[in-house]
Amino acid sequence: MQLKSLFATRLYQAKLGPIDADELRASCYSIAEDDDAGNEWCEANDFPGYTSYASLTDLPWRFPIFQAVVDALDEHVAKFAEDAQFDLDGRTLVLEDIWINILPEGGIHTSHIHPHSVVSGTTYVKMPEGASAIKFEDPRSQMMMAAPARLKDAREEMRQFIYVAPAVGNVLLWESWLRHEVPMNMSEDDRISVSFNYKWE
Repeated sequence: MQLKSLFATRLYQAKLGPIDADELRASCYSIAEDDDAGNEWCEANDFPGYTSYASLTDLPWRFPIFQAVVDALDEHVAKFAEDAQFDLDGRTLVLEDIWINILPEGGIHTSHIHPHSVVSGTTYVKMPEGASAIKFEDPRSQMMMAAPARLKDAREEMRQFIYVAPAVGNVLLWESWLRHEVPMNMSEDDRISVSFNYKWE
């Protein structure tokens, strides 16, 4: 008998690099405080906490600390692309957008994907005790039809959902089609992350 795993879904996790965590956290709060358009969008769309996703597209230009983050991300994304064995045909993966997420107690980010991008990810700025992990969904879920549930102690590669609880300074990367969500933040303090997409150019 021979068994093999097919169609791997890769998840990259590493330290972002020598980024000043205090400066990055302070910059996130400063931007959130001053971003009237972003706060209005969050209120109009019942978005918990704050995100700059719908308002600011030039964070690296506004704050040098974000340019340092992007410089570090470029290196990580290149490594991920090599591991994924993408045939980039002489082109590169470049930053498409980058945004701040401040999730207060009780806040959630519902399940979603990032259409039209190649690689997506998050780096973690503030993760208080009790802050929610990120939850990844098996991309085959919609095709399992009448399949029974997996055993509670199933091997990680066989589970329907995987929870990853990163630490401040970590970066996670995945292919943009991978569905993910952030369950409810059970901490009394804010959970802060910076998310991003890379496109093929």
